[in-house]
Amino acid sequence: MIRNYFKIAVRNLWRNKGFSAINIFGLAIGLATCLLITMFIIDELSYDRSNKKADRIYRVNADFLLNGNAFRERYTPALLGATMKKDFPGIENYVRLRGFGDRSILIKKGNETLMERYAGFADSTIFDVFTLPLIAGNPKTALARPFTMVISKKMAMKYFGTTNAVGQILHIDNADDYQITGVMEDMPAASHMHFDFIKAMAGLPDSRNPSWMADNYDTYLLVRPDIGEATINNYLKTLTQNYMDGQLKKMTGSSIAELERSGGHFRYDVLPLTKIHLYSPFTNEVEPTGNIQYIYIFGVVAVFILLMACVNFMNLSTARSAGRSKEVGVRKVLGSQRRNLVAQFLTESVLTSMIALLFAIALAWALLPYLNQVAGKTITVALLFNRWLLPGMLLTIVIVGLLAGSYPALFLSSFEPVKVLKGKLATGFRGGWLRNSLLVFQFSTAVILIVGTLVIYSQLNYIRNKKLGYSREQVVVLQNTQSLWVHAATFKQEILQLPGVKSGTMADVLPVSSIMNTSIYSRDAAGSAGQVLGLFEWNVDADYINTLGMQIAKGRNFSPDMPSDSNALLVNETAAKLLGFTDLENRFLYPNYDGYKPLKVIGIIRDFNSGSLRKKIPPIVMRLAHQPNCMAFRISTDNIPALMSKVEDKFHNMPNMDGQPFRYTFLDDDFNRLYQAEQRTGKIFVSFTCFAILISCLGLFGLVTYAVEQRTREISIRKVLGASVTGIVTLLSKDFLKLVAVAIVVASPLAWFIMDRWLQDFAYRIHISWWVFVLTAVLAVLITVLTICLRAIKAARANPAVTLR
Repeated sequence: MIRNYFKIAVRNLWRNKGFSAINIFGLAIGLATCLLITMFIIDELSYDRSNKKADRIYRVNADFLLNGNAFRERYTPALLGATMKKDFPGIENYVRLRGFGDRSILIKKGNETLMERYAGFADSTIFDVFTLPLIAGNPKTALARPFTMVISKKMAMKYFGTTNAVGQILHIDNADDYQITGVMEDMPAASHMHFDFIKAMAGLPDSRNPSWMADNYDTYLLVRPDIGEATINNYLKTLTQNYMDGQLKKMTGSSIAELERSGGHFRYDVLPLTKIHLYSPFTNEVEPTGNIQYIYIFGVVAVFILLMACVNFMNLSTARSAGRSKEVGVRKVLGSQRRNLVAQFLTESVLTSMIALLFAIALAWALLPYLNQVAGKTITVALLFNRWLLPGMLLTIVIVGLLAGSYPALFLSSFEPVKVLKGKLATGFRGGWLRNSLLVFQFSTAVILIVGTLVIYSQLNYIRNKKLGYSREQVVVLQNTQSLWVHAATFKQEILQLPGVKSGTMADVLPVSSIMNTSIYSRDAAGSAGQVLGLFEWNVDADYINTLGMQIAKGRNFSPDMPSDSNALLVNETAAKLLGFTDLENRFLYPNYDGYKPLKVIGIIRDFNSGSLRKKIPPIVMRLAHQPNCMAFRISTDNIPALMSKVEDKFHNMPNMDGQPFRYTFLDDDFNRLYQAEQRTGKIFVSFTCFAILISCLGLFGLVTYAVEQRTREISIRKVLGASVTGIVTLLSKDFLKLVAVAIVVASPLAWFIMDRWLQDFAYRIHISWWVFVLTAVLAVLITVLTICLRAIKAARANPAVTLR
């Protein structure tokens, strides 16, 4: 019997090839999209879970509010980890990291010097806290001595051609020799930071800094299984009170309690390791992070696209089943039992959905490289065969198949044969209120996705075109300029002599940098209570303001002709407002690190955006200093490659720079990289929106085909009576356009609410304009009309004589 059901199901599918193709392809697209989104979400949620103790690892973060100036950072004092382990039994171990993500290192290889990322310092306990299996070397002693280093398998093969590299020497940063004491497995891609070169913290003198007010280290804690986040935060509260209160009082004039009474706070808290990638509040993480909001958004999108595909499948199945009423009647007259009819329809529906699943798997497989390219991922096909992903999809399509087949199976099979054969069940398209409701749901989902896409790209366009307070066009940024040392100023002057170079500067930070130093400044020389602030400090030269196109609002810029400017400051408008500086008459600031030596404020810079537009403009002070960490030159030439070739020659001709790596970027490209997550989200949204529209169009095309079949004779009679092709197309379109209008009305407020919540993540954002919804409505109507016209025009042009005969 089952074999017979299967045979009849295959014959029916083959007999209605066009209808079956629409049904299968529409469901396959929805399932494939859902599979891809699910794989993306699984990958995002898997970050750092390769660590065996991941659920017991926490990172300590700082959270300060001093006299109205708030700042959060992922750095802690050097002593924090060791003190936590000593004072609190719940802390099993700790590890400090420094330098990862700050800047690259230089490594000598033969006569060539290469620049590498993913390098920094770490305590020898890193192998006790994180899961970093060693191929060679002893994890207990690998980083115990100064000037020792553990490298990754990939780097061992690159520099030595073997993983047996223990005992080898690498010359680092043109200064020190490091002995390789271990080779570790390459870290998985799903990690919030990566290590290729781990230098021993024992060789870093600052790692023994006794000051509790110097936050320079990422500190990770390994806790006992019974210790939770709240308990660790209580530990940290006790620690700050016991060890930092006195130094804070000395530095700011206020104790922790006094600070809290005035509305401020000075505290540390923890973030679980597995939440750093998606929940980190910082824009200066070692590597670009994800966003839990996007997980929620894509999860909802996946569910809705899958529902669209399932609704499409059920819509077309139920619509088509009405045309099989006579088949049901004949079967019942010939003796078929109701259970046989139910089984037959359910078999056909489940078989169709199973075929769709096979196509969906193949489609997801084919589109996986595209997803990796757009999302910046390295997801493998193996994830497609996750132990619960495919079973879950199989269960889903079986349920969908059963639901889609339930209407013809239960409804049509319940009627008497005489009524069925008289065609009294064919109520036509207008009688399908359930189908109409489901069609409204489909187009509502498509409308929300179209609005989402338009808003995301409008925000990205706003970011690209917003006046930032500095000019990022035609500015080239040179890398590795710290290697020039004392020759940096000479190099800068030689570059300024080249045709096409308008101006140049060197500094320790640029407006697109994510790493910024915070220093303590006081309004008075005594560092009195209520007078101390944490301000971002930038070390720049006298050409910084002009080269980057910034503007002085009050006062003047640094001048190389005035030696006293070495004891002067520039502040931005935000800092001036925070300090209460409305004018520059005898305005001084006193840096804590310099013994509260007075620095005269000589100018106020107009506010400019630094870092990401997700954050408000911070208070910034600039000091005149020789800092060649980075150089930027404003250029004006049509032949950039030729100019950069000359710059490279000048670079390599400087003393001791032959063979040093020369790299450069453009400031506008560096700015755009700050918004990689949003750009990727926009591209993914466009892709998913296209899939959703395609699914809606397939469903609409199928329903139009059904409506045309139901009204074939009506259309022919109208043509005989003189109706035009346009009139008939309008007749067929009218009912569907009403449904699309309802979808637009229903979906627009929901789309506004969702995207307004997304925009709240930006300190500087667009306001969703009315034209977004008008354009969405126009697009939805155009898509509907085009889809209907593909089928309706053909029906309107058919020869009525043939149909009526």
